[in-house]
Amino acid sequence: MIFAFFALPAFAQTMYQTQQSAQSHCQNDTVVWLNTRTDVYHFQGERWYANTEQGAYVCERDADANGDRPTRNGQ
Repeated sequence: MIFAFFALPAFAQTMYQTQQSAQSHCQNDTVVWLNTRTDVYHFQGERWYANTEQGAYVCERDADANGDRPTRNGQ
């Protein structure tokens, strides 16, 4: 008998192309910029907010539920 185990994402988060569309969905949450290549998110006002090659706007709670993490150096 052969068993195969696959890692599935814990949560399928919704990603938005614009900050405005994310804000309308994340009304009681903070909108963050998720670098989809590194799974690190940035807050508005930080250097890499909406300024990475690959990324999207997401709700902070959704990012946390998906296992993404905030930047450690405030950029």
